[in-house]
Amino acid sequence: MVGMGLSGKRQAFITAREAGLVACIRCTKAWPLGTQVCGRCGQALVSRDRLSLQRVWALWFMGFLCYIPANLYPMLKTRTLFVVEESTIIGGAVELAQHGAFGIAAIILFASVVIPLGKFWAIAYLAVSVRSESTVSYHQRLRLYEVVEYIGRWSMIDIFVVAILSSLVQLQALAAINPGPASFFFALSVIFTMLSAQAFDARTIWDIQAKQKEASDHV
Repeated sequence: MVGMGLSGKRQAFITAREAGLVACIRCTKAWPLGTQVCGRCGQALVSRDRLSLQRVWALWFMGFLCYIPANLYPMLKTRTLFVVEESTIIGGAVELAQHGAFGIAAIILFASVVIPLGKFWAIAYLAVSVRSESTVSYHQRLRLYEVVEYIGRWSMIDIFVVAILSSLVQLQALAAINPGPASFFFALSVIFTMLSAQAFDARTIWDIQAKQKEASDHV
């Protein structure tokens, strides 16, 4: 790879693999290529995880399959005297908006619909982009991966709301709020997508660039 130095001259940069090094993905310490175990934290060292994409797609599909019933089944079951009401994620957000709680409804929709769908798209795009050319730069793809990993935990906000309401609203025969079956599938969907993102080996993003560089050198 070629970059610009402080003096304005073109400088050549090499990757860690080309320099004969491998970095620990847990503590980030660099070791000579071929070292099996990190001497600092004990993590197994691999230059590239060759089974990364297989785990990414397997966990991605499991998360997507769980996300479907999470939106079809009720997330909350509200019982007041002899009346039992069930609401899905979107239905509950609509009811909140009808009662004037537009901010809470928007947060729930964003955390429970926009973020999960965005994560599914982002993970799938990253997995496909390391196998083919893309108009998105490598730095932007790496930034997208970091964003997906960072916001993954916030998808659990709907589960937190259900847990808080279930613990607070328990008035015996008068009123009670209990989690519906969708909460279980939604939690599984979030967990699987988080594991899918963590299974992705971000170092493979740079492999296409290295291959393109080698191809251009032979032309």
